[in-house]
Amino acid sequence: MIVGVVHKDRVHLGADSAAVSGLQLIVRRDPKVFRNGPYVLGFTTSFRMGQLLQHSFQPPHPTGDLHRFMVTTWTDALRACLRDGGWARKESEQEQAGDFLVGVAGRLFTVYSDYQVGEPADDYAAVGCGDELALGALHATAALDLTPRRRITAALEAANHHSAGVTGPYNYASTPKR
Repeated sequence: MIVGVVHKDRVHLGADSAAVSGLQLIVRRDPKVFRNGPYVLGFTTSFRMGQLLQHSFQPPHPTGDLHRFMVTTWTDALRACLRDGGWARKESEQEQAGDFLVGVAGRLFTVYSDYQVGEPADDYAAVGCGDELALGALHATAALDLTPRRRITAALEAANHHSAGVTGPYNYASTPKR
């Protein structure tokens, strides 16, 4: 589970440590959230995909209209990385990857398995097992005077309490200060 919050021109992400397959849960040491250049990323779906995002992906530096850049140039580089790393799947001639959050330049994006790039109208997002529980906690804490980490932790704890696929410890990462 990945939770993201935009606060004061920075993007903050938090993640649980669960690797889930059916009813099997393994607590992983390798974090699901990390920095890569000016980006902060948090992944679900596959630890292999996350390893490629963290160690192989060389994301291009953002330029121009950020949403357009993410949908085109950034996604093209992402697709090439996942394909070269043996992760991208092709079904009915359509490529598919996994779901993850990306923060850059004070903006938060969700990348879905079909490479759709979305930017939430709210300054928060969640993906993965328990995401609806986390979104409820993020909505409920939006008007409270909490730090981004406290909000993210509250969302992770809500999902942890009500979802068998979410467990601590939690890890955190943020975009660099600008």
